[in-house]
Amino acid sequence: MGFREKLEKAQEKNRSLLCIGLDPQPELMPIKDVAGFGRAIIEATSDLVSAYKPNLAFYEALGLEGLRALEKTLSFIPPSIPVIGDAKRGDVGHSALAYARALFEVWGFDAATVNPYLGYDSLEPFLEYRERGVFLLARTSNPGAGDFQELSFQGVPLYQQVALKAREWNRYGNIGLVAGATFPEGLRKLRQLCPDMLLLIPGIGAQGGDLGQAVAYGLDGRGKGAIFATSREVLYASRGEDFALRAREKAEGIRAEIERGRQALKGPEKGQATL
Repeated sequence: MGFREKLEKAQEKNRSLLCIGLDPQPELMPIKDVAGFGRAIIEATSDLVSAYKPNLAFYEALGLEGLRALEKTLSFIPPSIPVIGDAKRGDVGHSALAYARALFEVWGFDAATVNPYLGYDSLEPFLEYRERGVFLLARTSNPGAGDFQELSFQGVPLYQQVALKAREWNRYGNIGLVAGATFPEGLRKLRQLCPDMLLLIPGIGAQGGDLGQAVAYGLDGRGKGAIFATSREVLYASRGEDFALRAREKAEGIRAEIERGRQALKGPEKGQATL
């Protein structure tokens, strides 16, 4: 089963377009056990999400113990829920091949985030895993994203050039784009350029992206085609013993808000398909 099919099955089963990022920060966690924290979050929310997105940086920063915690955390995720490795890898071809093997074969991620700056030969090793999703960074959610992503070449901003190349390279149908909710006009433009491509939309919640606009601009013509990712807002909803319960409540609220936005959309370009 390919990534997109697995994702859509999870979306339908849990009636959710929500993805929870797993970003363990010991200074914010109410318990010291990184794997135990991840397990509690997953057990509290696995019926509310369509995907999980571990950010490898937070695990790698903890050294070997962090990598062991990542391995344990992945084992707690139900096999029916896809996992996106948020690695943002990008390197020359032979290094990219090693990165792709690590993410897809060693860690077993269903999809990964990849930096397209080095061009096609740096992406090809990832794309050759035809059953895995590959999300190219297009218009990211960080404040400095526009320093380069907004620069124009022949009148077309770089992030849109990425989208145009993604369409060209998507011969296996496994490419998606990262499109931050903090830049709604960019999100809208990416959806126009890639009407059927899967969008991974971070930036809602702690980063300040407007979820209503993200839903309105990010969905495809079927009222799907998007994954709305949040991490800190859910993970650290409470720093007390009730952290898992509060995380569930926050995730329920975001999932419900996404669904309300979907149902509010009308017109021929955005359907009201139910999950």
